[in-house]
Amino acid sequence: MEGVYGFRIGARPRAGYVVENEVCRLSRPEALAVESFYQVDSGQVIRTSLASPPVAASDRLYLVNVSGLGEFRPVYDALTHMAFYNLNPDRIRDLQNPDAGEILRRDGGNLASVLGRLERDNPALKTRIEEYLSKVVPGIRGARAVSVGPKETIVFRQEIAGSSQPWQFYASSMSDGTLRALGILVALLQPGNGQADRVPLIAIEEPEIALHPAAAGVLRASLRDACRRAQVLVTSHSPDLLDDPEISDEEILAVIAEQGETRIARLDPAGRSAIRDRLYTPGELLRLDHLRPEQPGDQDRLTTPSFAWKDGF
Repeated sequence: MEGVYGFRIGARPRAGYVVENEVCRLSRPEALAVESFYQVDSGQVIRTSLASPPVAASDRLYLVNVSGLGEFRPVYDALTHMAFYNLNPDRIRDLQNPDAGEILRRDGGNLASVLGRLERDNPALKTRIEEYLSKVVPGIRGARAVSVGPKETIVFRQEIAGSSQPWQFYASSMSDGTLRALGILVALLQPGNGQADRVPLIAIEEPEIALHPAAAGVLRASLRDACRRAQVLVTSHSPDLLDDPEISDEEILAVIAEQGETRIARLDPAGRSAIRDRLYTPGELLRLDHLRPEQPGDQDRLTTPSFAWKDGF
């Protein structure tokens, strides 16, 4: 299935908002003549392929109204299963309420349940997470979920000088960096959990926070690994994370905020050329403040649409 979905939100006087415009258009390559679509403006259905379209409202997305219909359900499922993360070590450190452990919460507040489910359903994937973790945090040999009365937490196994066996430490005793590292790795490698493509897109805000700069290479490797099963988006201010000549200019979108407007676009021609010719790594360009988005007048600006890549980060 191929298609386009987008909407525009407008502010109302004295607070509030309105969905000014919403468009969805889908087609199936195997059925060239079949197309499903709708356009809604300010709560009014302007055009649609539906014979009996549901009523629209100006304060909610029409996609919710049509999510029960077979032709639009894939769009709804894809968007609602995307996972966006700003992991909070304090929430990971606290005793957690058990849940099904299907998808990691935004702040990592059910990490123990997700880790426990991984151990039951996909032990090989959990082992790979632990291998990455041992490289990010030397001395860590594993992590597992344990019950503490009606709650759950995580126990880490860590090598201690002079001891023949790793010691065990509860999450409450671990550093922010270790907890964030485990949360990031589980967030990246969780898709599947017994079902393929459960999380089609994973976005993580500044995964390098609280990690030692030397761990940047391992973090990049885990991001590449995750890209084999899901689309991965990462926001970062870290030159160390981008300090790799193997990162291509097509994998980077630059962000700039000017006069209250935030603009996200592919790199400007100078930045793309510097990376392609191996004159600088993206990290070096970031240190020089030369990772800049292209301007509307830059040539070939339409050859690669924003947010349209599958691999990379």
